[in-house]
Amino acid sequence: MALQDYTSSGLAYAMSLITSSVLIYAGYLILLHPLRKFPGPPLARVTDWFAGLHAFKKDLHLEILRTHDKYGSVVRFGPNRLLFNTVTAYTEIYQNDRVSKSHTYGSAVRNNVDNVLTARDKSLHQTKRKMIAPALSERAVKSFEPSMTEHVTVFLKQILKASQVSEPVNVSERAKYIALDIVTQLSFGYALQAQTSDENRFVSKALAFGLYRNNVWHHLFFLSKFWVYSILDRVFFEYRERYSQLLDKMIKSRMARGTNDERDFYSFLAELDPDHAANVRKSGLWWEAHFLVIAGSDTSATTIAATLFYLSRNPQCYQQLANEIRSTFACTQDIKGGPRLAGCHYLRACIDEALRLAPPVPGTLWRTQDPDDDQPLVIDGHVVPKGTIFGVSSYAIHHNEAYFPDPFAFKPERWLEEHPAGAKHLSNAFAAFSVGARGCAGKAMAYLELRLVLARTLWYFGFEAASGSLGEVGGGRAGGPSGRERPGEFQVEDIFTARHDGPYLVFHPRGELWKELESPS
Repeated sequence: MALQDYTSSGLAYAMSLITSSVLIYAGYLILLHPLRKFPGPPLARVTDWFAGLHAFKKDLHLEILRTHDKYGSVVRFGPNRLLFNTVTAYTEIYQNDRVSKSHTYGSAVRNNVDNVLTARDKSLHQTKRKMIAPALSERAVKSFEPSMTEHVTVFLKQILKASQVSEPVNVSERAKYIALDIVTQLSFGYALQAQTSDENRFVSKALAFGLYRNNVWHHLFFLSKFWVYSILDRVFFEYRERYSQLLDKMIKSRMARGTNDERDFYSFLAELDPDHAANVRKSGLWWEAHFLVIAGSDTSATTIAATLFYLSRNPQCYQQLANEIRSTFACTQDIKGGPRLAGCHYLRACIDEALRLAPPVPGTLWRTQDPDDDQPLVIDGHVVPKGTIFGVSSYAIHHNEAYFPDPFAFKPERWLEEHPAGAKHLSNAFAAFSVGARGCAGKAMAYLELRLVLARTLWYFGFEAASGSLGEVGGGRAGGPSGRERPGEFQVEDIFTARHDGPYLVFHPRGELWKELESPS
């Protein structure tokens, strides 16, 4: 037999063996696997590539909602993954001491140093959480407010400039810049100046790349261990390295002033790693700083853009909120943290409704049974085999008609106590900040920032969507891809956090109030 015949025969045998192995494994996953009884997309039952490809497409949150609509409240979304979509499951997963973060968070760990987000060990997470808690206390939030207000004023001045020439404002861009300015100022006393200079605006793109990459690895974990990682890092090296150099600069400039110079995040975080000065980039402080920049910017930016999008497309809601703000306060200086601002219940309702419709983390915070727990784990009445990864998608539960009737409609009134559903009932299905020991520690800070930005914007300006095609940016498109066909829905891309564009709004100064913004202060 010729060598060519031997080679062909060997290849045929190898292909036959591979094919048989794949079919046998697929048969096991479908017929014998412990999760075989749970329904779900056929491809998702045999491979993580189903979820991974949607993560690549940045529409994973939409696919998860479609999957629940088709298969029910508990579905198999991978060979070893379960998705739930009930309040009971949400509570039992995220407020459960027997549950830990999944191993997929390890794809975001560098130099074997965890931060608050990636720490899977409970004692380590508790230690880190306790260290940053003082920086997010009510007292700390109050002390940060003057700096926050200064950045809000810059935001309003930029809007004023655009309004004077009737130039439409891309709210997503403006929201990203103010959020970055606030979080870097409050974390390290660093003036990023993203609102007034384009020098550091690349940070938004650098963060988006890292989050997008890690979201893919979250669902195709094995890729984080191969050469694919290095190639992507090289492709985006410029953004990644520029961001690293900037973060290094922020930390070192703050270090030079000492921990007692200011009561900002740094003064508390420095205690996490007292030896960080030896090698900043390999220190715990570095990764906590990285997490703070992400967590403190994306949440606020998405919610500001979403709230203004929905107000511009729902005139009655816009007018009701404008009336509340303009009748509650006598002057700009009155719009500050405290009982009066907190008492603007319709403002809070608008914020919560925007958070519901466009959650800043629209996907799934994956969990697994604690490795040290050997007792059967039951979630929403279902025994979950050990080793299974499970969770609840915030976008999916926020659009579950059982909790939020007419789920795609912007209805702030649903959050008010006088509404039949009642705000307390709805809050049980509200997943924007997560819950339990790993819920968002900066929730109070985020609400203050959102209230100040939105209340002061409505105090100084009226606004409407830009005319023509520009005014359609941010919404869905009739006849567009499934899940993105609603013009009245603010569109986000799922990259673990949310990316978005628009809305483009035209702002109009109210009376002579704009003169306050032009005065030097």
